[in-house]
Formats: sequence, structure tokens, C-alpha cells
Amino acid sequence: MPRQLRMVRPNLENLPKLELPAGYGMRSYRDGDEEHWARIISDSFGGTERTAQDTRDQITERDVFLPDGFYLATYRDIPVGTACAWTDALDERDVGNVHMVGVVTEHTGHKLGKWVSLAVLRYLRDNGFKCAKLDTDDFRIPAVKTYLNLGFIPVYVEEGQPERWRKIFEKLKLPPMTSQIESVQRVLPDGLWAKVSA
Repeated sequence: MPRQLRMVRPNLENLPKLELPAGYGMRSYRDGDEEHWARIISDSFGGTERTAQDTRDQITERDVFLPDGFYLATYRDIPVGTACAWTDALDERDVGNVHMVGVVTEHTGHKLGKWVSLAVLRYLRDNGFKCAKLDTDDFRIPAVKTYLNLGFIPVYVEEGQPERWRKIFEKLKLPPMTSQIESVQRVLPDGLWAKVSA
């Protein structure tokens, strides 16, 4: 089965200001948010219905869980969007992941995916990380557009991915980012490139 597509933000400089639409708020994790995360991810990802226990198994009881980097966008204090900062190892402090970005269907169209992703990027920057990566899927065209607008650049981590990205850029009606994609490996020190491309 082909791997997901990888995107990298080579640095965490010049992040935009976080400006939520009227009526929305943002907060980090509190005890008991497992049910909210399960509801948001079930709605936005589809497939298997997730439970609070799934949240504990996949996120909050993992040793790499960063409670202050787990964000929830809220509407009238009810969580409706989420993203979390993640690392591939307990001692990793160079490359952070923007992980499990989701927004419930009835609140799409307000750029909440952008705002929760930006909250994670700001957390990573404020905690000394050097760059960020994320994985996404070919069919998540609106999400890819959001990530591009946040300064993420595709990188190829498997054969066949250049063609997959070409099709995505066609759907987005954007020119291919060939020079930017090629520049990522040049601008990142070898150690960082190894981490973001693994």
C-alpha cells in the first residue's frame, strides 16, 4: 500500500497571527477531552467510529503525548476542531508533527483546520522545534491547500509520489512547486532531512 504524502515546513519563522472567526475559541487539552477528540475525528475522517478509549490508546496515553500541544477549536465552548503536536520519539526536539487535524462537518468553511494547525506550529516554535512535518492523503485536497497556505512544501518519500503530487497540483489549479520541493533537502541540515523524510 502506498505511503501517505509528506509535507514539511522547513522552519517555524514568520508564522501568521492566529485570528479565529467570530464566535470561535481555542484551548489546549483538559482531562476528559478524549470523547471530544473521538467525536471530531470520527466525523471528519469517517470510517470506524472512534471512542474515548481510542483517544487514550492513540493519543493521550502515549509516552510522546504533549498535553499543551493538543488543541481544540471551540464553538460556544464545545470542541469542533482539533490538531495536536506530536513527536516521533520521546526525546525529539528538532522535528515536530502536525498530527490528526480534523473539523466536524457542520463547522467546515471557517478555516478551523488552518487555525488548529497554526496553533500547533506556534506551539512547536515556542518550544524550540526547528521545523514541522505532516502526513496527508491524495484526496484531502482542501487540507493540502490549507497546508500549502501555511508554508508547508511537499517532499518525496517514496517512488510514485512526484506523479501523485502533480495530480494534486492540477486539481488545485496551481503550478507544480518543483523548485521549492527540490530546495527543501538543500536548506535542511542532513540530520533534519533524515528525520523529515523517514
